[in-house]
Amino acid sequence: MTSTTGTTTIEPDCASHSTTVLDATGLGFRYGRGEWIFRDVDLQVEAGEVLAVLGPNARGKTTLVTCLAGLRKPTKGEVIRREVVGYVPQSHGAAAAFSVLNMVLMGRARFIRAYASPGPADHEAAAAALDRVGISHLRDRDYQALSGGERQLVLIARALATGCRALVLDEPASALDLRNQARVLGVLHALAEDGMAVVMTSHHPEHALRIADQTLLIVDAADIRVGATTELLTGATLSSLYGLPVATPEVSIGGLSQRVVVPDYGIRRRDAD
Repeated sequence: MTSTTGTTTIEPDCASHSTTVLDATGLGFRYGRGEWIFRDVDLQVEAGEVLAVLGPNARGKTTLVTCLAGLRKPTKGEVIRREVVGYVPQSHGAAAAFSVLNMVLMGRARFIRAYASPGPADHEAAAAALDRVGISHLRDRDYQALSGGERQLVLIARALATGCRALVLDEPASALDLRNQARVLGVLHALAEDGMAVVMTSHHPEHALRIADQTLLIVDAADIRVGATTELLTGATLSSLYGLPVATPEVSIGGLSQRVVVPDYGIRRRDAD
């Protein structure tokens, strides 16, 4: 087991028999002696479970999930990761021209010796990851020439190539059209159905309603709420969180009754009666 000096972040090297994959206790973060971005966060994410992290801009969503993924040291508290965690950043850019396959092979870095080239096992893992997210046909394409939705799926495949059993994603559906949002959410839902633990930030409460078992709301640094998504995401809660009226009516789409998120932007159309 390895631990980081000055924090209580712990990363076991091997999986336990518990189904809890990510376990955070008393988690807090601030820069230096500045104000707390968040504090006293307690959460657990089980295998096969999706946790959505919601909150207004600049409330610490990215900071929280990077602490969970082990990319940032929390100021206080403890994170136990019982499985390898794959991280998918919000950025879609690449510093140089890479094929899709080479982008995914980057996820194999921890398995490849210094100055060595990817071997057959690495190519097999990359191919399996591409197939798992349904983009095997893009393997030889230039990553920079892909659409935003395709790039996001490549980044998810790259994370899967690490052999992770937990996936942490920062705004996986940001800047995507409706069809590609549905495509990415469908992949994440399928991964959870296969036993992957998924944590994602989002500015779209409806995404949480579609696939998240749990939701964590960052209202402010001292007001962190975690609960079952269907119970926590009410019109009253979302209205308070975002500072404008929000309704969550049930509608029938495709023969299924679903709750949707309807914000009141305070704008009356000129052609409205």
